[in-house]
Amino acid sequence: MTVIRNNSISGINSITAQSNSLNFYDTSGNTLSIGASVTGNVTGNLIGNVTGNVTGDVNAGVVTATSSITVGDTVIKNTGVTIGSTDTTGRNAGVSTAVGTLIYNSTTDQLEVYTPAGWQVGASIPFIASSPTVTADTASRSGWAVFTFTGPGSFEITQGTSDVEYLVVGGGGGANGGNGFTGGGGGGGGTLRFGTIPLGAGSYPVVIGNGGSGSAGLAGYGGTSTFHTINSPGGGRGGAYYPGSLGPGGPGGSGGGGGGVGYPSGTATGASGGTAGSTSPENGWGNPGHPGNTILRSGGGGGGAGSAGAAVVGPGGSPGGDGLTYTIDGTSTAYAGGGGGGSGNPGGGPGGTGGAGGGGAGRGGGPSGSGTAGSPNTGGGAGGYGQTNPGLVPVPDTHTNGGSGIVIIAYPTS
Repeated sequence: MTVIRNNSISGINSITAQSNSLNFYDTSGNTLSIGASVTGNVTGNLIGNVTGNVTGDVNAGVVTATSSITVGDTVIKNTGVTIGSTDTTGRNAGVSTAVGTLIYNSTTDQLEVYTPAGWQVGASIPFIASSPTVTADTASRSGWAVFTFTGPGSFEITQGTSDVEYLVVGGGGGANGGNGFTGGGGGGGGTLRFGTIPLGAGSYPVVIGNGGSGSAGLAGYGGTSTFHTINSPGGGRGGAYYPGSLGPGGPGGSGGGGGGVGYPSGTATGASGGTAGSTSPENGWGNPGHPGNTILRSGGGGGGAGSAGAAVVGPGGSPGGDGLTYTIDGTSTAYAGGGGGGSGNPGGGPGGTGGAGGGGAGRGGGPSGSGTAGSPNTGGGAGGYGQTNPGLVPVPDTHTNGGSGIVIIAYPTS
């Protein structure tokens, strides 16, 4: 056994352990604790605690720790490995990332590994979502959970991240009533928004737009439906031939139809060109209504998400524009149709048909009467009223309401 009885060791380039141990003692015979650095190679077993930095390679050997080995935020234990957390910005700031590098990405709630093809998902946290007011439907659309909101509520994600599909439809516009030798325009359908958005843990509010109220005077606009940051404005009100400025159709997600004797229709904030199942632009799908008809004294139809209010054919009112069809809940359903214009034709022509997607039909020409209301939870516009009364006798209750909006949220479960 080699014994060194000094308080320091110098000039050593390497220490080679033989069959016996290499021990260090102080002048009193006590085991010496070396506080200074040892520079050089150590070949053999190092038994005991090392406080400080160990720099170099451990080749063809085993490093054993009874508790854990900690390097920064990474901890190696006999029961598992803990790695540090970063976000997508921090991940992308890495330079020359080594293939095989593991990170936990707090932005995506996923374990990710760096491969020659870039960052890939290593293991993901299960996605769990619910709503305190709506029960998920997992039967209507195979492999998906579907939440259908017809009233206010919230979509709650407790863990994980997923691409969530949404359909948001604003409320349909109401239709005017009135007292005159003419027909009222149909209300416009609400804007339709459809697409996908990545969402993580949190609470996401849902608001359902009301249908615009009908009125013997000034009808109401449809209300805005909202999911998270996605807003879908309601439809414009229908116009009427009535004293003052009530004749033009109102602007909205889709515009309302103009009142009889040629009043203009309402403009649309939504974009035209949507097709069944198509992802919408940021301003959603919507179309203008149609002007009223001067010769026939009939109201124009309201615009729908899929098409504008149509021209009058024959003695009746103008048809409402069609909505668009989606299968987000597993069933093909049309939404946001425009209301048909009412007929003021003295010969009693029919009212305009409501657009597919909940638009109400207009009232045919006659002594008095109202059109059909927009269907609830479709965003359909109201049908315009129709009458051939020359204005001498007031006509009560000739107005109709637009249909309320809807929000549907779905995410894949397999």
